Amino acid sequence: MNEPTERSAQPPLLDQQTIALAGVAQAARLVDQVSRTGSCPAEFLQASLNSLFVFDSDSVEAVYGGLGSVKLGLDTLAMVLNNQQPPEMRDMVRYVFNLLYLERRFAADPAMMRVVHSRLQHTSFRAEHFAGNVNDICHSVSGIYQDTLSTLKFRIKVNGNAQHLQNRQSADTIRALLLAGIRSTHLWRQLGGRRWKLLLQRRRIARRAYDLSRQLGVAHHPTDSPE
Repeated sequence: MNEPTERSAQPPLLDQQTIALAGVAQAARLVDQVSRTGSCPAEFLQASLNSLFVFDSDSVEAVYGGLGSVKLGLDTLAMVLNNQQPPEMRDMVRYVFNLLYLERRFAADPAMMRVVHSRLQHTSFRAEHFAGNVNDICHSVSGIYQDTLSTLKFRIKVNGNAQHLQNRQSADTIRALLLAGIRSTHLWRQLGGRRWKLLLQRRRIARRAYDLSRQLGVAHHPTDSPE
């Protein structure tokens, strides 16, 4: 899980951190959708999964395959930081902050980080032969999550529809997305992101998320412009 290289001009640091945080928010949003409905938008799922296999990138945007691939995350981040999410999304907000906490436990275990990195590299070679079979990719990444982060004392409890949570395919997708969320959280911290800074800069980050999303077109869940 390496940070972007400096081979090309980079956007302002706050924008880079906002995009990485959008990756966290997008993973959390997709986990919530899969746990409750059994499905989620394929293009955003693919972008989050692909971020796991980008080990060396020119930019933060490129980690996700372009800014548009994390649009759902930008919309979600702006909504969460402005406390505009509806009550039914409380679990999703919890997932965001659980991911920030779990990544700290993960980063404190260099041996586990090496194992995850090595296994993701191995899976990336196999993923080239999956021919876009997202279920196979999720199954492989789910196994990595189960063997590593699931063994830590702190675990993220996912709520939702029991039918979907007990479905193997949905469970694999959820675990894969949680690892994608950890990857984005790790990237955010490499870029200087800290939880205390997030709290202090909440409005500024919400504004950048809103503005970046606006550059891409109409938001998925329109909200009033952050103050």
